[in-house]
Amino acid sequence: MPKIKRQQKIKELIQRNRIATQDELSELLTKSGFAATQSSISRDLVELGVSKISGIYALAKNAKPIQGLISMENAGANLIVAKCEAGLASAVAVRIDREGIREIVGTVAGDDTILIAVKDAKGQQAARNKIRKIFER
Repeated sequence: MPKIKRQQKIKELIQRNRIATQDELSELLTKSGFAATQSSISRDLVELGVSKISGIYALAKNAKPIQGLISMENAGANLIVAKCEAGLASAVAVRIDREGIREIVGTVAGDDTILIAVKDAKGQQAARNKIRKIFER
């Protein structure tokens, strides 16, 4: 099934059900005839701007998608450590990766922390500035 149809179904399911986990969402999608991997579901949730409110998935209504970034700190010359709201590091890392910031070599996300590898010390500050701008939008 095309991604757009799957995402439309995800929006519909979230609006009609109290869904607390990606496993629950996956089951509902499967019952509706949509097969999707956990990573596809995770990306869909980020792209749709879905957030958790009181432990239940919710669609943003006329609001910016959840931001999640709290702070950044240099760790040596080639790393930036980004602190995020609990559970949002992966979503924040996806947003950073999608921007294609040329100074960034890659990101690794945990639950509330992201390690951002940069090419060199010169690009470290430029990357931080660009990341900051993403989350000020």
